Amino acid sequence: DGDTATIVITDHAQDSLSDIVFLELPDEGDEFGAGDSFGTVESVKAAADLLMPVDGTVTAVNEDLIDTPENLNSDPYGSWLIKINITDASQLDDLMDAEAYTAQLS
Repeated sequence: DGDTATIVITDHAQDSLSDIVFLELPDEGDEFGAGDSFGTVESVKAAADLLMPVDGTVTAVNEDLIDTPENLNSDPYGSWLIKINITDASQLDDLMDAEAYTAQLS
């Protein structure tokens, strides 16, 4: 939405992780580059780094999700992780759209 992005995990990612039990997220104001780890998600069977898709500064953190990380399993797209101010909008051109992502999973 303009220069603001809402970061989530995909339905495929939450399904692969299984029952999510822990979530670590950054603080507002933290800055990250594309590909940097900005947090961790842990399930009963694995832990995974959360990777920043583009350069940006964290403007909001879903604090409620930290207390109820299992919501990522029931509603991954409605359970946003963080919101960022995008530093370099041209990086968006390098991201996959939903169709390309689905094709990659096949």
